[in-house]
Amino acid sequence: MRCYIKLFLMAVAAMILSGCNQQQVKYDYSAFENSRPRSILVIPPVNNSIEVNASYIFLSTISRPLAEKGYYVFPVAVIEQFMRNNGLQDPAEMNNISLDKINEHIGPDAILYVSIENWGQKYEVFDSRTIVDSSWRLIDAKTGQQIWDGTAKGQYSSNDNNQNGLLGMVIGAVINQIAGSVSDNTPILSGQVNHNTVSNSNNGLLNGPYLIPKAES
Repeated sequence: MRCYIKLFLMAVAAMILSGCNQQQVKYDYSAFENSRPRSILVIPPVNNSIEVNASYIFLSTISRPLAEKGYYVFPVAVIEQFMRNNGLQDPAEMNNISLDKINEHIGPDAILYVSIENWGQKYEVFDSRTIVDSSWRLIDAKTGQQIWDGTAKGQYSSNDNNQNGLLGMVIGAVINQIAGSVSDNTPILSGQVNHNTVSNSNNGLLNGPYLIPKAES
């Protein structure tokens, strides 16, 4: 009997230790606090997905969450066109431009580099999924030091909250596939996950200098 009690106590202790190890590690904001950026330049993302429009959709959904967090965001469309006019024709070239050139011609406090890993709408027999997945690095424009990083990843399934069994799954997937040929769900999902990444209380961006305080109710 004592042996069983001992084994039980050991199991409980192991579970407690495991829970402690899985606790969220506090993000180190020391580099970010030393940099204190006021403005952010978003470089057009490197697109590693098969969706050709992923970079443009991402750019259309990134300015708002950054601005709402209190930062001045250089107009993404203007910046992309400016780089193209100066001989940089694709995001790979834009991501390799030197900090000296960026500081000379644009002058941001920080630069956001983005890599899109997975993007688009995936159609399967019983499911239709919308996926967005990107990795972010925020760099101090003067020193080149990384001051923050994050991942914006999420997906939506046609079977989410489906209570109608197998037939409902098939119908849901077909409807989403037909609708997906007309409309693209990635802008909505991208906007949501970008907002979540920026505003995450554990490892999101710290509040910027232009943050508008919420009105008290």
